[in-house]
Amino acid sequence: MARPLATLSIAMSQAPGKPGISPRWTSSAKTGVGTARNGRVWFTTSHGILNEIYYPRIDRACTRDFGLLISSEDGVFFEEKRHAKLRQHPFDHFTPGFVITNDLPGGHRIEKTIITDPTHDCLLQSTRYTPGESGTFHVTALVAPHLVNRGSDNVAWIGDYKGVPMLFAEGSGTVLAMAADVPWLARSVGFVGMSDAWQDVRRHGKMTWEYDRADGGNVALAGEIAWQEHDGSFTIGLGFGASAAEAGYQVRSALAQGFEAVQRRFIAGWSDDEPEADDRLEAASIRVLEVHESAGFPGGFIASLSIPWGFSKGDDDIGGYHLVWARDLVETATGFLAAGRTGPAVRVLEYLCATQEHDGHWPQNMWLDGSPHWTGIQMDETALPILAVGLALRSGADMDARSYWPMVRQAAAFIVANGPVSPEDRWEEDPGYSPFTVATEISALLTAAHIADVAGEHEAAMLLCEVADAWNAQIERWLFVTDTDLAARVGVEGYYVRISSSDTGAPEDGWIPIKNRPPAQSSAPAAEVVSPDALALVRFGLRSPDDPRILSTIKVIDELLKVDLPQGPAWLRYDGDGYGEHDDGSPFDGTGVGRPWPLLTGERAHYELAAGNIDEARRLAAMLFSSAGDSLLLPEQLWNGPDLPQHELYLGGPTGSAMPLCWAHAEYLRLKRSLRDGVVFDRPEGPFERYVREGTPACSMVWSRKQKCRSVPVDTTLRIVIPEPFTLRWSIDDWSTSHDLESSDPGLGIHTAELPTSGLGKGRIVSFTFRFADRWEGTNYTVAIDGPSRS
Repeated sequence: MARPLATLSIAMSQAPGKPGISPRWTSSAKTGVGTARNGRVWFTTSHGILNEIYYPRIDRACTRDFGLLISSEDGVFFEEKRHAKLRQHPFDHFTPGFVITNDLPGGHRIEKTIITDPTHDCLLQSTRYTPGESGTFHVTALVAPHLVNRGSDNVAWIGDYKGVPMLFAEGSGTVLAMAADVPWLARSVGFVGMSDAWQDVRRHGKMTWEYDRADGGNVALAGEIAWQEHDGSFTIGLGFGASAAEAGYQVRSALAQGFEAVQRRFIAGWSDDEPEADDRLEAASIRVLEVHESAGFPGGFIASLSIPWGFSKGDDDIGGYHLVWARDLVETATGFLAAGRTGPAVRVLEYLCATQEHDGHWPQNMWLDGSPHWTGIQMDETALPILAVGLALRSGADMDARSYWPMVRQAAAFIVANGPVSPEDRWEEDPGYSPFTVATEISALLTAAHIADVAGEHEAAMLLCEVADAWNAQIERWLFVTDTDLAARVGVEGYYVRISSSDTGAPEDGWIPIKNRPPAQSSAPAAEVVSPDALALVRFGLRSPDDPRILSTIKVIDELLKVDLPQGPAWLRYDGDGYGEHDDGSPFDGTGVGRPWPLLTGERAHYELAAGNIDEARRLAAMLFSSAGDSLLLPEQLWNGPDLPQHELYLGGPTGSAMPLCWAHAEYLRLKRSLRDGVVFDRPEGPFERYVREGTPACSMVWSRKQKCRSVPVDTTLRIVIPEPFTLRWSIDDWSTSHDLESSDPGLGIHTAELPTSGLGKGRIVSFTFRFADRWEGTNYTVAIDGPSRS
C-alpha cells in the first residue's frame, strides 16, 4: 500500500537520538530453540516471541528479539513479551519448529508458527491476529538487530529489493532484511529508547514517525502490518546475507514459496530421522543437541543458544554460551553415543582434530573456527577428548583408532607435561587439584595407552600407564583430608576435596599430607573445597563406589551441598560458589550465590547406579525429567530461594543463567542409556579393571615442571619428564660426585629419564639439574628418599 506524499517527505530523514540507549541482550531462559536441518539460520524463543537469531554460524547472534505491538489511538497498548499469557509447543517431540499462542488483555490473540527455510537463509513467522474487542487496532512488527554479536554500531534503513518494500540493518558485514507477504502501512527505523517505534506507538497509539535511516548505534526496525488484508493472517520473513541484495533475495524467495510449502520441507528434513526414546525428554534432548551444531563447521556444537543473564549484558560480553567449549563438546558427543548416534559423535572428534592447538590442548572456549575466546587452560578439556575417542571406539563408531593416534598423542603428552595440577578447574575458577580433573587425566592416559598399543607405539603406552599409576597412587595424599571440624560434625574420618588457590602456585609435594602441608607459594592460602566432583573418581573407574572414603565424602557432600526442591534433590557445585543470582533475585554481576545444577543430579544418579541403588538412580532421573518443564529444556541452574515473581524466579524453576544447556541434556541421555544397560555407560573399563579390580600399584614417582615432588618413598623410581631433550646430571653426595643420564623420547614428543632412586635407602637426598642443547638449567633440585615403600 503506497504512503501519502506527505508521509514520504517525513520519511526522508535521519532518525534522531543517536546512538540510542546502551544495548542489552535478552532472557536466557529459552522456551524453544530451532533450525532447519543443515540450515544456516538458528532461532530461540522466550516470553512468547523470537529472541536471538543466529546466522550464518551458530556462534553469531544477529538479533536481540522480534515481537509484535498491538495498539490503538484510544489508548490500547500491548506488547507480546510483557503483556501476553503464553502457550508454546513444538510441532512434535522431533521437529524443532514452534507454535506460540499469546493471549492479551481484552481478548486479543496472536497465534504464531516459527520455522526457518531449509533452502534459504531466512526465518519465517506465520501469524494470525484476532482482535478481541471492537475498535481500530494497529499491529506493529518490531525487530532489534544486533549484528553480529553487537548491538552497537549497527545501521538501519528503509529500502526495497526489486520493488518489494523492506527494512534493512547491517553490522559487521552482515545484512538483515525484513519483509512481509502483506503490505506495510508504515515503516521506520530508529535508535532504541529514543526514536524507535516502541516509543512512537506507546505515545501515539500507532506509528507516526517514519525515519528512513539510523546510522551507527543501537537500532530498531519497525513496520505496521496491513493485518486485515488476509483476515488477520500474515507472514513476516527475516532474510540474511552479506549484502542488502543477498538478504533481500533470501527473504523474497522464501516468502514467494508460501509458508505452507516451506513448512512441509522444514518438517520433512527432520521427520526422516525420528529419535528412538523411552520418554519425551529423551527425544527432545537428542533434538536439542542436534540443533546446536553449526552446518558450516561439522561437529562444531556450541554449549547453549543463550547468553546467561543476557538482559544485563551488553557488547562487552559477546560470547555468551554460543561458543565451543571442549568439555561441553565432548559431553555432547558422548550424549549422542549414548543415544546410539555415532555419526554426530565422530563429527565432533573430527572437529577436535582440526581445532587442537599445536601443543596438544584445546582453548577453554573458542569460536567455531577454532579462534580462542577465553585463553584459560583446563586440563579436563584436554583429557576428555581422549576419553571420547575411547568411548566412540567401544560404541562401535565407524572409525580407525590409529587415525586418531596423532591427536591423542599430542593431548596425552600435554597432560603428562602439565598435569595433574590444573591452571583452572572445570568450573572455570581457581587453579589447583580437582578430583574431576585428576580423574579425567588418569583415565585419559590409560585410554591413550590403549590407543598407542593399537597404533604400535608400545613404548609410549608403557610411559602413559606408568604416569597414570603414579598419579592414581597419590590421589588420597592430594585430595583426601582427615580430622577436620567438618569431618567431626558429619561423623566421618575424612573426605575428598578440591585444593584450590588464587594463584597457579599450587602445592608441589604430593607426599605431604594435606593437613600438614606448608602453604603454597601464593598470595592467598590454598582452600579445601567440598564438591560433587569427587564422584568422578567412581565415574571414571578409579575408585569403587563402596570405597569407605567415597561413602564418607558423599555424607559430607549431602551435608553441605544437597538442596531439596519440589521435584526432588539437586546439588550445588561447591561450597562458597558465587555463580548465580543474588538472594534478592538480581542477576549475577561477577558475584552472586551459586544455585543447584540439574546435571549434578544426573552425575549423582550415575553414582547410585554404580553402587547398585537402581531405584534411587531412577528417582533422580525423574527429578531431571521434571526440571525440564513443559518446554522440555533443561536449565543450567535451578532457583532454590523463595518465589520472586518480579524476577521470574520460582522455587525449582530455571534461573537466568542458561537454558537449554547441552551438557545437561547429554547427561540425561547418558543416564537413560545407563539405566537401560544397568551399568554406567561412559565409565572406561581400563581404569576400573586396573585400579578397582586388580589394585595395580605405582612403580615410580613422576617429576615434571608442574609437579615437582620433593620426596619419594623407599624402593621407588623417580621418573623425570620434560618437554624437550635434556641431560640429567645427578648426585647423591651433595655434588662431590655426579652422574649423567641422557633423556629419550618414547614417541610422545616429550623426553624422559629414570633416576635410580629405588636402590637408595631412607634418608638419602638426591640432587639433580638439567643441561639442554644450549644452556644449563641454572637451578638445582633435591628429592628426599622418605616415607613407606609403595610395595
